[in-house]
Amino acid sequence: MSATAYRSVFRPGLFAGRVVLVTGGGSGLGRCTAHELAALGATVALAGRKVDKLERVAAEIAAAGGPPASCHPVDIRDEEAVTTTVAAALARHGRLDGLVNNAGGQFPAPLETISLKGWDAVVRTNLAGGFLVAREAYRQWMKAHGGAIVNMIADIWHGMPGMGHSGAARAGMLNFTETAACEWAASGVRVNAVAPGWIASSGLDTYDESMKAQLRRLRAVVPLQRFGTESEVSATIVFLLSEAAAFITGTCVRIDGGVPNARHTWPARPPAHASDASAPFDGFHLASSPRMLRDD
Repeated sequence: MSATAYRSVFRPGLFAGRVVLVTGGGSGLGRCTAHELAALGATVALAGRKVDKLERVAAEIAAAGGPPASCHPVDIRDEEAVTTTVAAALARHGRLDGLVNNAGGQFPAPLETISLKGWDAVVRTNLAGGFLVAREAYRQWMKAHGGAIVNMIADIWHGMPGMGHSGAARAGMLNFTETAACEWAASGVRVNAVAPGWIASSGLDTYDESMKAQLRRLRAVVPLQRFGTESEVSATIVFLLSEAAAFITGTCVRIDGGVPNARHTWPARPPAHASDASAPFDGFHLASSPRMLRDD
């Protein structure tokens, strides 16, 4: 690997000979996860809506010395397109050992202002699309050969005010994860989810100024008093795909700095001292802080 490759905490070659499909692989958490998997020897199939972003990530992986990645432009809300995309990845690589069901999207809005069109767009992306990709990965390969799936949800606990459409969809994806873990276990397929909280990812820059201002204030209510890193999410996904998680299925790992545990009776406080146990981890050699946080 290149000297400027991903600095993973996992052993070199962990995924050598394995193929992993990463949806939403052209940016943010998907890009970071694709890099870490490739650094550990996986051949990555990158799927997403914009082929130029996928090709950029594939070029980055090649420059870091990773196995050649393939690019598969797709709208995961399109059932036929998803079926064709999974088939194309299998035709290219001959197997599909893992799926990182990362693609998604939403926009901030109170419930009373969300149109049915807006609601359907978010639910189809964050729930129906994820279901379609997982179903086809199972049907076309994993049912006969086994595999591991990690679904991306979010900090949905106690509701998701301001993004109720996404909260409902992500909650549905959690239930889907639990159901698939049961139904597909006999095929040797493990299905888990990760629930990131407030992560310093490029997606933060897509929000309007009022939402950015709110996000900047949120750091103070995180018990660990910071945003998470893309690498911290990626490391959790990699663990769940790995052999070390062979007895873990149907569960969801929170990556949120303890936000759902915060209580008004116990205000968040600045750290009393430095601690390696909660210091940010960032192994992604191409990571950069979102502009909105650099302006803070």
